[in-house]
Amino acid sequence: MECISIFDMLKIGVGPSSSHTLGPWRAAERWIKHLKRKGVFEDITTVKIDLFGSLSLTGKGHATDLAIILGLAGKDPEYFPTEKIHTFINSIQENKEILLGGTHLIPFNPKSDILFNKEFLPFHANGMKFTGFKNNKKISSSTYYSIGGGFVVVKELKHAKENIEIQKTFPFPIQYAKELENYCKKEKSKISEIVLENEKSLRTETEIDQEIKRIWDTMLECMYLGCHTEGKLPGGLNVKRRAFDIYQNLKGDLHYNNPSEWLTTIKKTEVKFRQILKWVSCFALSVNEVNASLGRIVTAPTNGSAGVIPAVLMYYLVIENHEAGFEQIKQFLLVAGEIGSIFKKGATISAAMGGCQAEIGVSSAMAAGALTELQGGTPEQVLMASEIAMEHHLGLTCDPIGGLVQIPCIERNAMGAIKAINAAELALNSHFSEAKVSLDKVIQSMWDTAKDMNSKYKETSEGGLAVAVNLSDC
Repeated sequence: MECISIFDMLKIGVGPSSSHTLGPWRAAERWIKHLKRKGVFEDITTVKIDLFGSLSLTGKGHATDLAIILGLAGKDPEYFPTEKIHTFINSIQENKEILLGGTHLIPFNPKSDILFNKEFLPFHANGMKFTGFKNNKKISSSTYYSIGGGFVVVKELKHAKENIEIQKTFPFPIQYAKELENYCKKEKSKISEIVLENEKSLRTETEIDQEIKRIWDTMLECMYLGCHTEGKLPGGLNVKRRAFDIYQNLKGDLHYNNPSEWLTTIKKTEVKFRQILKWVSCFALSVNEVNASLGRIVTAPTNGSAGVIPAVLMYYLVIENHEAGFEQIKQFLLVAGEIGSIFKKGATISAAMGGCQAEIGVSSAMAAGALTELQGGTPEQVLMASEIAMEHHLGLTCDPIGGLVQIPCIERNAMGAIKAINAAELALNSHFSEAKVSLDKVIQSMWDTAKDMNSKYKETSEGGLAVAVNLSDC
């Protein structure tokens, strides 16, 4: 059984897309490592990259080409300063050369060496092929697939160690939600406690806490940046940032100097009933406006859906429980990460395979379950909340205008966050025996829906809003 850590579901990276930006970036890094293992890295004189399917159709809007360049150059998406991305890319475009792996200088022209092929490879909608040449003779060619959430696989190695993020047996191996529920009953434990025991088989609890804190700090900084940045988003659609104006109307007379102080100060703010929706929407919008600007975010479980989980967690911290701190944040992210992994195993978290139900739907389910446990829900109610949230996202298409992760993606994060909170409330006021649909059944239905969905509604910009809206009018 594939054991997926919560840290595989919650990855720090760069926007705007986990499958179209972070995945190709990691694939380029992986290819460089492959060349070095084969002992041919220094022999490479030129490279060519072919993008297929969804990566080609919406690659420009998703900055896939930029991500591949950064990956080939050996830059780390978790740490490379996002404000330097365009300057770095411009230098390569102007000089027409790249320092491969950060050490090996070769000629490279992005316009001719990165090719956008509209055809789809049979294994997955997000395919890419890296080819290396020595004096025009091909010496290495590898095909990778970005399957959502920053996960990258090789078709030929589908069951091999290289394709599995973690190759180790958890004390509580989980493939289905029902198994998780049974473990909780047997151990008389919360879902977060079961998940923590699994994580402790991989690293110490101190290491777990440190990584969760790093993830939360990145989420908080992202919301802070989004709430304090005005203007228009890049890409040509002229989308105005809205989180800034919403926040300015909500904040009142607040004084702070950094994201941590900001959170502490907001907790002390009196929130009126009608303002709750505005705060939650503001938090969600802020994240995805940063994401759309090639900012640093956390996949949750993807970049396009990165705003739902931090927005719902902020809702709990700012509105539901002002005394909450790191332990509640840890509990929330443990539950959310595990629910996301069950969706990945049973269906998909790739919009190119399943439409937006695989992104916003999954993130809403993750957030709903996590919020339910924080509010005292039983494991059964946690799973019910996740089921409710996904049930009301079934069939959601992915039809980004201009191939950009902006319309309708940014607003969908606000809607997904609100649905997650509503799903948690419904579950907390229900008895599990009343449930007619299990989480496993809704995951199965989601995957069946994904397989039946017309391909033009799966992150291709060939259907729906993407063709209904005239770009010249934007």
